[in-house]
Amino acid sequence: MENNNKISKQQYAYKVIKSRILDGRYPPGYRIVIDQLARELQTSAIPVREAIRNLEADGLIHFKPYSGAVVTPFNEKEYLETLSVLAVLEGHATAISAQHFPRHKITDLIAINNRMKESLDEFDFLMFGNCNREFHSLTYQYCDNHFLVENIKSTWNRLDRVRKMGAATKPSRAKKSIEEHEKIIEMLYNLHSFSEIEAYVRTHKLNTVQSFLEEKKNQEELRNYP
Repeated sequence: MENNNKISKQQYAYKVIKSRILDGRYPPGYRIVIDQLARELQTSAIPVREAIRNLEADGLIHFKPYSGAVVTPFNEKEYLETLSVLAVLEGHATAISAQHFPRHKITDLIAINNRMKESLDEFDFLMFGNCNREFHSLTYQYCDNHFLVENIKSTWNRLDRVRKMGAATKPSRAKKSIEEHEKIIEMLYNLHSFSEIEAYVRTHKLNTVQSFLEEKKNQEELRNYP
């Protein structure tokens, strides 16, 4: 019984810390004070330490000399490279899936996209990101190339390790992403060609890369403005 309680506390600590990293409350370089967090979560330090070890394995936390557990710095190059690869993989998988996509599942895509709108209105970017992943998972769910799907899942996990959630969820890009999802839904519903769907979904993902680069350029211009 004690072991079950221990596991549940560890999983809870893991979930809390990970969500705070991904939604930006624990930014890159943030030092996690184990005893303080344990008091906040009303548990001992042991489950928190175990959760941190798991997050270290995920690549979200690393140990820094004289500082302890800190949130891993954002790797911009790896983020952009991973997102670009994901664009190619998801574009192809969605185009394959479209050939077998059940008509009744269109309503599920619409519902997920509506939840994304609600989360954006509430500035809940963690929920927005979760819904975004759920949306795309459904679009390629009926892809019968299982090796391709496994590579997409692996690439998503890599993206989770290197992303800074705010980089992918700027309100302007988030709103545009929802609109692009509506187009993807329409393309699936109206049975657009393989090449049209593949190209649009790939461009949809690459638009996030472009948005990130434009935001970075704007920030640099503001810093250099006399």
